[in-house]
Amino acid sequence: MTRQARTAAQIAEILQKKGPKSIQNIRTESWAEGLKKTQAESVWLQTTPADLIKTLEAIIDIDYPHLAVVSGVDTGDAVELLYHMQVFYGIPKAEVNVTITVPVPKKNLVIPTITSLIPGAVYTEREKQEMLGVTVEGIPDPRGLFLPADFPEGVYPWRKDECGITEDMVNDLWASGRPTDRPAPPVKPKEKKVRTPKAPAAEKPAPEGPAPADAPADKADAAPAPTPELTSAEGAPDTPDTPEPEVKTNGE
Repeated sequence: MTRQARTAAQIAEILQKKGPKSIQNIRTESWAEGLKKTQAESVWLQTTPADLIKTLEAIIDIDYPHLAVVSGVDTGDAVELLYHMQVFYGIPKAEVNVTITVPVPKKNLVIPTITSLIPGAVYTEREKQEMLGVTVEGIPDPRGLFLPADFPEGVYPWRKDECGITEDMVNDLWASGRPTDRPAPPVKPKEKKVRTPKAPAAEKPAPEGPAPADAPADKADAAPAPTPELTSAEGAPDTPDTPEPEVKTNGE
């Protein structure tokens, strides 16, 4: 099956027509990234815990998503879960970010698992259970992920209400397991490094002895001055003495 890429606006239009009626606050965003101004797009929408699976199925009908993570935040009366994913993942310049926002009221902190559609979601769902106190209904592995086994029950580190970390826990966490019968070891102060300026480069001494044969000559020594011819007193140039040839006569 060939994947047909769609824009964020087209995805939003399909979800409004074919998705559950609980989908609301749907919007699209686009921006340019990097020096090449590569276009990027995203779709944001909100649904209810009861229609989370139907909303995800409507997205899968467009393209099977790549789930990045499920994040969460305590908003006061609810815990808001955000399912971050991408459709058309792996198609250059066609990937679209999709974020499903699901407010879960604290009076009923229950959300269905999405592992029947995206099995790898179990790890991020386990994290939301122990950090935010959300019950993920139908999760195949309900064990904790980060907190130790002796962590107090009913305390969730990401909550901002009375179920969150108490002040005395924050103050004592740094001292957990430290000995109390001896002082902390001294910490040696770091030496301040001083950058020394570089010394100017020394001039290279002239090489001793005659210059090599292939070395270029200086302009002053490029062409030796012509040697003047020696002249006699009469002004004619001196020539070497040439012996006169011998003349032989008859009888000699």
